[in-house]
Amino acid sequence: MAENPSDFDVLIIGGGPGGLSAALWCSELGLKAALFEKEGELGGQLLRTFNAIENHLGIEAENGRELRDRFLQHIEKTNVTRIVGAEVVGADLSEKRIDLGDGSRYSAKAIIIATGVRRKTLGVPGEDEFRGLGVLKSGVQSKNDVDGKIVAIVGGGDAALENALILSETAKKVIVIHRRDAFTARERFIARAQERSNIEFLTGHGVTAIIGNTVVEAVELQDVITGARSEIAADLILIRIGVVPNTELFRGQIAFDAAGYVIINSLCETDIHGVFAVGDVANPVSPTISAAVGMGVSAVKTITSKVS
Repeated sequence: MAENPSDFDVLIIGGGPGGLSAALWCSELGLKAALFEKEGELGGQLLRTFNAIENHLGIEAENGRELRDRFLQHIEKTNVTRIVGAEVVGADLSEKRIDLGDGSRYSAKAIIIATGVRRKTLGVPGEDEFRGLGVLKSGVQSKNDVDGKIVAIVGGGDAALENALILSETAKKVIVIHRRDAFTARERFIARAQERSNIEFLTGHGVTAIIGNTVVEAVELQDVITGARSEIAADLILIRIGVVPNTELFRGQIAFDAAGYVIINSLCETDIHGVFAVGDVANPVSPTISAAVGMGVSAVKTITSKVS
């Protein structure tokens, strides 16, 4: 494995809002930083946010990509090294060193983990087979494709209920399927959904299979109490059952909570000195754009005072 000759003050793993904020502040405070993003472009979850963004103070955007573009315009003025399509395949956090899939190695005085989260999947038959053939990626993106169709939405949080409201504007019927008896979504979403005549609620059931020939045709359910199986007709299905943090690479090196989120102190530092975590990967309580941006600032300011 080739050793990269350039050592940095800070290595930032992940190019979402938290990582971009950290990059900006590294430049602001005179730290030599490199940001690594495994996807082909920067943005993280912003690139998968298709609804309007109206709650990031001072900025409104039609969608996540538009806000990402504004962030990049700012970042482009900095001297931070940005490497996209760079998958980190190995990390020695104690040594502040990472290895990329292309064989290159980078080291620094500090590391900022900003790897974000990914959507949970059901892990049932048909989920992968019908992806793009009835298993939807986004409610907002699919709003014009559900006219006259039956849509099943799996989940009970804000994302599930908000998408039910969006899709019910054009769908023939929306069925919200939730394993529990009560929803965890905000009351305003629940109340609005209850007022829609074409939104139905099916609680106490889990999805055990997605059924069809060439496209989705039905959903197989299981009663969580009796175990009884049943089927309901559905043309489309959207899965919104929460997220899981992208922390597998760092297992056994730093502390995590029971759900797999990185445990940090008030300065965003992990239990290894000089290793920080920002954004959703370390924030199960308030995973927002605003929080991620602020955490990026806190980490870099701490690095400046305590590490560099």
